Amino acid sequence: MSKKAAFEISFSWLFALIVGAVILFFAIYAASNIIKVGQQATTLQASEDIGILLNPLETGFESASSNFFTTPVETRIYNRCDDNKFDAFGKQGINIQQISFNKWTDTNQGVTFENKYILSNYSVEGKKFYVFSKQFEFPFKVSDLIYLTSSDNLYCFIDTPEDIKKELDFLGQENLVTNCTSEERQNSIKVCFNGGNCNVNVDVNSGIVRKGNDLIYFKDDPLMFGAIFANKDVYECQVKRLMKRVDSLASLYKDKAALIRSKECNSNIDNELVALKNAAITFENSNNLNYISDIAENIGDKNDANKQCPLW
Repeated sequence: MSKKAAFEISFSWLFALIVGAVILFFAIYAASNIIKVGQQATTLQASEDIGILLNPLETGFESASSNFFTTPVETRIYNRCDDNKFDAFGKQGINIQQISFNKWTDTNQGVTFENKYILSNYSVEGKKFYVFSKQFEFPFKVSDLIYLTSSDNLYCFIDTPEDIKKELDFLGQENLVTNCTSEERQNSIKVCFNGGNCNVNVDVNSGIVRKGNDLIYFKDDPLMFGAIFANKDVYECQVKRLMKRVDSLASLYKDKAALIRSKECNSNIDNELVALKNAAITFENSNNLNYISDIAENIGDKNDANKQCPLW
C-alpha cells in the first residue's frame, strides 16, 4: 500500500508539474507577444512622430531651415524611398528600430508619405538627429528637400566655397563643421571641394560628388547637399520622384499658359514646357540632369523675362 501511495503522490506531482509548465509556457508566450506588439506600436508611433516633426521644415520664402529632434533611446531611422512607376509621385517611407531590453526591435512597420523627400543614408543611427531643408526649383518650386543626419556623425567640410560655407555656418548644426581642427578631421566624415583623400569629394564645376567608386551627379546646391548626405541608391530614387513631380507641374503650368493666353496674355513657353515634361517622363538617373536642367533653365529665363505674363 505504501508503494502504491508513493506512486500516486509522485504521479500527482508529475501531473501538476506538467500542467504548471504548460501554463508557464503560455504565460511567457503571451507576455512575449504583448511585448512585441508594444514594441511595434512604439516604433510605429515613433515613425509617425518623426514624420510630423518634419512638417515645420517647409521653407516657404527662406533659403534654408534647420531643426533637430531627440529620441529617448538609441534609434535607427531607415530611409525607404520607392519610385514605383505606378505611383504618381512615388513614396517616402520611414522605418524605425529602437533599443528595447538591450536588443534592437525587429519590425517592418513604418509610415509613408507622398509629399516628402528625405535625403540621408539608408540607415541613420543615434539619439539626436539634425534636419535641414532647402527648396528645389526646376525652374518653378518642385518641393522642399529634407536632409537628415545624426549627431553621432561629424561632417568636416574642407576648402568649402564661401557661399556654401556661409550657409552651413548659418544653419548652426553642431555636426556640420567648416573650420575643422586636426582632431576633428581624424574623427569625421571628410567632405572636400578641391580634391584630396576624403570620404566625399565634391566637384562643383562638373556637378559630381564622388564617394568611393560611386559617382553622383547634381545640379545646384539643393541636390549637391543631397548627394553629400545620401547614399547613391536613396539619392537616385528621390531624384526620380522629383522628376515625377516636375512632369505633373509642367502639365499644370502648360494648362495655365493656355488659360492666360485666352485672356490675351502669352507666356511664350508652351513648347519648352512640353519638352520639360517629356524629359521628365524619360528621366533615368542623375546622369541625365545636365540635359533636363538646360531645358528648365531656359524656361526659367523666359518666364523671368516675361514681366507681363509670368506663370509663377
